[in-house]
Amino acid sequence: MRYQDEFTVKGRKELKHAISQMDYTILRNKLQHVMKLDAHAGGDGKYLIRSVYFDNFENKILNEKKEGYFKRDKYRVRIYDHNSALINLEKKSKRNNLTFKEKCRISSDEYESMRIGQIDWMEEDERQLIRELFIQMSLYQLKPMTVVDYVREAYVYPFGNVRVTFDGQIKTSFRNTDIFNPDLPMVSVFDPTQVILEVKYDEYLPDVIKMMLQMMDRRPDAYSKYQLSRMYG
Repeated sequence: MRYQDEFTVKGRKELKHAISQMDYTILRNKLQHVMKLDAHAGGDGKYLIRSVYFDNFENKILNEKKEGYFKRDKYRVRIYDHNSALINLEKKSKRNNLTFKEKCRISSDEYESMRIGQIDWMEEDERQLIRELFIQMSLYQLKPMTVVDYVREAYVYPFGNVRVTFDGQIKTSFRNTDIFNPDLPMVSVFDPTQVILEVKYDEYLPDVIKMMLQMMDRRPDAYSKYQLSRMYG
């Protein structure tokens, strides 16, 4: 089977804040007049994202995030709405103030092999991202660490390639990494009265969207979903 890697062409800027449910309602109502819902969303404009993040016993990835490294990489496997037919391995990278993302398709069997540490096949795989992860798993003993669920509502705007998302109902499995189990026990790790607002764009943020965001009571330095998931374990 021939796989195709998908790479970001250039880095994107990313803003992340925690906002109240009230501000979420106000902002989404305004955005609906100028932005379109993500075409992949369901009838209500929302979908479930489930990711399993890689780390090691020394919490290398978590600590790099907490300490604010300007150069850091994070690996995860992601599915949507419990659909095990579409599985992506993703690498999200920070380089100063820009975010880069690479991804490739994998199978459920390949993920299970990673999960139990059978990774020799990855060394010569035709997918570059698989080979990169093999090096990280070999050198730093990275492995699937925890599953994170959340419900996302996403809006897109073509000018500036803007994407605005609202993430809520954030839950973690702690150390259980059975990502394909729809009944995986999950525990809430985020204040239900708040929502994480993320804004991603290329060179510029259009004024019409910038003005809407400036009106919000935003809490700076919102935790990453992975960081939230590791607050209790």
